[in-house]
Amino acid sequence: SSGINAEYGVRFNVKTRTVELKTSPETADVGSIQKAADFVKAFTLGFDIDDCLALVRLDDLFLETFEIADVKTLKGDHLARAIGRIAGKGGRTKYTIENVTKTRIVLADSKIHILGSFQNMRIARTAICNLILGSPPAKVYGKMRTVASRMSERF
Repeated sequence: SSGINAEYGVRFNVKTRTVELKTSPETADVGSIQKAADFVKAFTLGFDIDDCLALVRLDDLFLETFEIADVKTLKGDHLARAIGRIAGKGGRTKYTIENVTKTRIVLADSKIHILGSFQNMRIARTAICNLILGSPPAKVYGKMRTVASRMSERF
């Protein structure tokens, strides 16, 4: 079998509930074990398999996690509303942020995981932080699109 399992020893340790990776004689680049670890981490955080594979194949993709509490201390209904503002009706707000910033976002309770290039993650994170702080989505979209179009002009 080709892929991650042939190049590495991959196993799930039931006792410690961890995924263990080790290099094997077929491992081409020993440094790539970090890529394998990133793949497993992204997958366990809830990213789609294709996005996890992109993390392995592309050098400029990164993972970032932060909590709503890192931005603002919210409890109960206020926290639920902040999560709702980030997701949007039927997931639309999250989807818009992903499309404009070319990132992938996983909302896991009060944790937010972002996968993308460094610059794009920064734009997405700013948009999410503004939503947490109570900015209306329309205003956040406007700012985000302006910054994103400036970024694409620069490169």
